[in-house]
Amino acid sequence: MTPDLTYLVWAVALTIVQVLAAIVGATTQFAMPLLVGNRETAIEGRGWVGRAQRAHRNMLESLVLFAVLVLVAHVSGKANAMTAVGAAMFFYARLAYAAIYWFGIAWVRTVAWSIALVGLVLILLQLI
Repeated sequence: MTPDLTYLVWAVALTIVQVLAAIVGATTQFAMPLLVGNRETAIEGRGWVGRAQRAHRNMLESLVLFAVLVLVAHVSGKANAMTAVGAAMFFYARLAYAAIYWFGIAWVRTVAWSIALVGLVLILLQLI
């Protein structure tokens, strides 16, 4: 498996960890009938739980872009050292982003998000 695909698998694992953290956190703030019932509106946690929920949603948005870029690079035969660097940047920045967001460190969170975006751009540049 190429490094790009390996980082994609790890990014999916990170996304699973993030949803599990959001679920566990929600169980500490909301009654189980509310969590398992049908809701017309989303429930937003307070404190670290809300931040975990938002970090997970943000990861889902980014994961789609990352997966498309990595898979296109792989299928087109354009995966190379630069796409591997971009994939590593994306993964490690998103890992840091999750932890930073959970702990509520505002300015540093934006830096981590920006590094992940640069990783996506590095992969994209190899495809155009």
